[in-house]
Amino acid sequence: QVQLVESGGGLVQAGGSLRLSCAASGRTFNGYLMGWFRQAPGKERAFVAAISRNALSTYYADSVKGRFTISRDNAKNTVYLQMNSLKPEDTAVYYCAASRYSSNYSVRYTYDYWGQGTQVTVSS
Repeated sequence: QVQLVESGGGLVQAGGSLRLSCAASGRTFNGYLMGWFRQAPGKERAFVAAISRNALSTYYADSVKGRFTISRDNAKNTVYLQMNSLKPEDTAVYYCAASRYSSNYSVRYTYDYWGQGTQVTVSS
């Protein structure tokens, strides 16, 4: 069982930055593929970014490529999402997720555990 707790959301002006963190419980954090998803009002939960278990590979949705950076610190059981050049369309609840066995990083149903989400609001 893994528990995920996100933090770092908030209100920011367009062009600004935020850094989201996701702290995971458990002793096998480095055995999980970690991902970030987001859900805007009235929309499906969508893939944002993912990072492989050994942190050597990262993956991004086209909409955030070049602006967002995912990273992880396996010693701290934490995954991060650095978000730069934020746009109003980035406004959503952001969720951290963990997958024990799959490598289908962009597929929502790949992930076994989810955090409670953190709100990011970007004003124009």
